[in-house]
Amino acid sequence: MILEREGAGEPNFPVRGLRGALAALRRQPVEAWGVAGVVTALYTVFSVAQWYSFGTPSWDLGIFTQLAKAYAGFDAPIVPIKGHGFNLLGDHFHPLLVILAPAYALFPSGLTLLVLQNLLIGWSVLVLTRLAVRHVGRVPGLFLGAAYGLSWGIQAAVAVQFHEVALALPLLALALEAYIEGRLRTAVVAAGLLVFVKEDMGLTVFAFGLVLAWRFRRRYQAGLWLALWGLAWVVLSVGVLLPALNTGGTYDYSDRIDTAALLANPVDTLFTMLTATEKYETLWLLLLAGGFLFLRSPLAAVLLPTLLWRFAATNESYWGTDWHYNAVLMPVLFAALIHGILLARRSRHGWLRSYSAAVVPVVTVVALMLLPGQALGALAKPETYQPSPRWDAAHRMMDRIPAGATVESGVVLMPYLVPETEVYWIGNENPAPEYLVVDAEDWSWGATRPESAEQHAEDTWPGEDYTLIFDEAGYQLVKRES
Repeated sequence: MILEREGAGEPNFPVRGLRGALAALRRQPVEAWGVAGVVTALYTVFSVAQWYSFGTPSWDLGIFTQLAKAYAGFDAPIVPIKGHGFNLLGDHFHPLLVILAPAYALFPSGLTLLVLQNLLIGWSVLVLTRLAVRHVGRVPGLFLGAAYGLSWGIQAAVAVQFHEVALALPLLALALEAYIEGRLRTAVVAAGLLVFVKEDMGLTVFAFGLVLAWRFRRRYQAGLWLALWGLAWVVLSVGVLLPALNTGGTYDYSDRIDTAALLANPVDTLFTMLTATEKYETLWLLLLAGGFLFLRSPLAAVLLPTLLWRFAATNESYWGTDWHYNAVLMPVLFAALIHGILLARRSRHGWLRSYSAAVVPVVTVVALMLLPGQALGALAKPETYQPSPRWDAAHRMMDRIPAGATVESGVVLMPYLVPETEVYWIGNENPAPEYLVVDAEDWSWGATRPESAEQHAEDTWPGEDYTLIFDEAGYQLVKRES
């Protein structure tokens, strides 16, 4: 007698898994798909326009493109832009960036990283919009999702191009959603992965773990273990891993916060932390974007570690609303706002219940009022969609450089050169490259932009002989004679 195998007639595991995944996608509120799709599309249009206009506000896109290229080739993340033989895992602790490799292998371009960042943002928008739709209502949830997706912190991050914190946004959104919906395991797993995004995210995990321990007091050990996990990775990465992988044997950013002064005189340090206009602007915009009601939620405490280390630092670029430093605050802010609305609805104070109904229009109006002065405001200008008039000349020049050659360049062309060549930055002491690019319009040369690339190269590397092989539209390309 042949016994029927248990589960006979049922689809096999891969089929069941695919069906389950498709069913899960279908269960997402249509509002969440709509908002996430529109936001992702807007940011991608912005990024593509920025790419074709040679808009390169920092060297970071070139750096992360080199990292993705190394991972795609199954190599260590050696990034010559940072220095000869420089391992980028000795700069910041972001091993999770290895997930960039498959997409880069298929589409080897710096633009790939920009699109991936926008998709990660879109994922976080989907998560927070569905959370809002489920608990606040379909129409209010739609507007809250849009306010998050268009928030000033996210727009600033997109404008300065790819950074590792893009990976933190969906993880934070998933962890915060799980906190509000009472799913402890998901909250712990999603938050626990944040330590592999960047070393300072361990402080955020620490704060979130403590909030979890308070929220799930009957199972507080999970939250406390998560807090310990976050703190341990901060100590391990900053104290051991980063110095071990850094070519200088140190943590490069240890001088940004004067820890000795902070401990010696915490009162003066606290006063200093609150005496800069940029810091007030950041705090004020956070309060406005969250309609103040986010302060009702314990999740607001998760904002504190990022704000504290930034405001305690001596680097002024950390303080304000520019750059990418506020991106990780946005999911926390809006999740805390959603939670704050739910708590306010149950308040015994009538004015607070009334404000919980009015706060969604408030934060939506704030997001729309800020929009013209933010990155996406450029999409209303026809000139945004015009490629650089030097686009063709730049690519004719880059075509003169053979694949695999070493080339030194300013910041602007780095991400365009990285896929085919080994790129050095003009600001470092590099070995003599085979090619040198001098771009008359590259801001990274500063006031010392050389008139003759040939002379500059031979002065920089005495004994080497360079020949000019391209001179057009402000670009000079010289080749080292062997």
